[in-house]
This record gives sequence, structure tokens and C-alpha cells, in this order.
Amino acid sequence: MTFLISKLVGGLLAPGTLLMLALAAAFILHRRRPRTSRALLAGALLFVSALSLMPLGHWLVSPLETRFPVPEPQALTHVDGIIVLGGSIYADEASISHQSALNDAGDRMTTFVALSRRYPDARLVWSGGSANIRGQPERFSEAVSAEQLLNALGVPSERMTYERVSRNTWENALFSKRLVDPKPGETWLLVTSSWHMPRSVGIFRKVGWTVVPYPVDFPGNDPDAWGRFEANRELYTVSLAVREWIGLVSYHLLGRTTALFPAPEPEPTPTPGNPT
Repeated sequence: MTFLISKLVGGLLAPGTLLMLALAAAFILHRRRPRTSRALLAGALLFVSALSLMPLGHWLVSPLETRFPVPEPQALTHVDGIIVLGGSIYADEASISHQSALNDAGDRMTTFVALSRRYPDARLVWSGGSANIRGQPERFSEAVSAEQLLNALGVPSERMTYERVSRNTWENALFSKRLVDPKPGETWLLVTSSWHMPRSVGIFRKVGWTVVPYPVDFPGNDPDAWGRFEANRELYTVSLAVREWIGLVSYHLLGRTTALFPAPEPEPTPTPGNPT
């Protein structure tokens, strides 16, 4: 029920949906309440104009993207495992074309493959089932397409573990932890989109799995995107950010994260006489 409610609320609060509702209300009210109708139309016009002229997406998504830095390679001298979260594959399209179809979060997949080669002894985990509200037939599972693509790219199947039934990030963390049983002191990299990393880290901490964030996919990293007249692109980024901010608040209220806006853990302070 929580999963279904989150999908419905997220869809209703999406900027594109609100814009459509405002225009529909303006049309319905244009005779009985013309002033209200004009106000709604003016608001919709101002919003679309702002999308075309201002970097709204950058302003909203930048705090999410920059919360966790990408680790320096020299800082990762040993890696026990790498887990990548689903969300990078169009499972519906892949089930029809029988080809792996990467979406805008495809950096999750390509970085995961690159890291698997950089750390040849690390265990590898793909976590992602289906977020389809109609259910989870196997053809809609991201893990099916992911397995096909990773095999084609030469990732050794004996190193892989596939978590195939999760529908959201909470289930990603919970089900994957049960599968791989990470031990205290092990170093696990978590690969997901930069804007999704704060909530993901908070969830993994909540289930008791300490991970090293490895963010990828930075859609809002252009602060100079003024006057480009790319309202569709800006609307996508704004929608992405709004959905993630709503997710952070709702997950915190549900007790599924350790903080409202999870942050990097502070570096240990060296003890005098015992430099680290």
C-alpha cells in the first residue's frame, strides 16, 4: 500500500501534472470565474517562461548532486563489493525489442562495469526488480535485461548477484543486504545517480549497511543554462529534483532514513601520538 500511495502522490505532485491541472482548471473556470481562470493561465505561462529562461533544474538538483563527492581512486585501496541500484534500463522497451535499452541514468550501468574491471576481486550486486504498479511480471524486471547486458559486456557471471524483486530504494537496500550478508569492516561501493545518493545512503545506513557513495549521472551541473529555451529539458530536471526532495521528506517521516538530508560521515579525528 505504501508503494502504491507513493507512486500516486509522486505522480500528482509532479510539475508537469500540476501544470496540466492548472490549464484544465483554467479552461473549466473561464466562464464562471474568469479572473481565477486568467490567474491560472498567467501562472502556467510564467512557469513555462521560467523553464525556458532560467536554470531552475540546476538550482533544485545541485544540492542533491553535490552532497556526496566522487571518491578519489587512490582512496579506494581495497573494495570488497560493488552494488548498483536499478533505474537505468527501460524494462518495458527491452522486453519488446529484446535489446537492453539504457535511459538517462545509464551512467549507473557503464560505471558499474568500469568499476568491476578496476576491482577484479570485488563481489558485484545488481539490485532492481520492477517499479511497475501493475505488478512484476518477469519481463518488466530490470534485472533480466541487466543480466543480459552484463553478460554481453563480459562481466563474469560467477561474481554477480542479482536482486530481482525490489520496487523502490528501501527494498533495494533491505533485500540486497539479506542476499549478500555484508560483514562489518567490509568496503562496499554504492553506485547510483548523484541526485539519488543522499536518500540512498540514508536508507542503507538505516538497514545497517555502511557503504561508500560513488555518485554518477549529473543532469543539473550547468549553472549557466540561462535563456536556452529548452523548457522540456528543464522540466525533466525540475521534475527529477522535486520527486527526490519529496522522497527525502517522505522516507524520513516513515523512518526509513537516518536523517532528513543525509551527509557524508565526518573523517575520524587523529588521536595525538597515533596519526592516521
